[in-house]
Amino acid sequence: MAKDQSFANKFARGTADFTKVCGSCGETVQAIKLITSDKSEKTGAWRFNQNFIGLCKCNEGDITG
Repeated sequence: MAKDQSFANKFARGTADFTKVCGSCGETVQAIKLITSDKSEKTGAWRFNQNFIGLCKCNEGDITG
């Protein structure tokens, strides 16, 4: 049987704050997709790697260059 939901329950779930805060600098952490290209040693072809990482003020210079 389905669970009854009130409008207040739906509204509270929709307005929840899912942001993360960095422990070192206290700024909000944004999730970004970092795509890097590496050359394969076996075939010599280029490979693209995708990673989701957290970006904030303290590690922005390390990641973006």
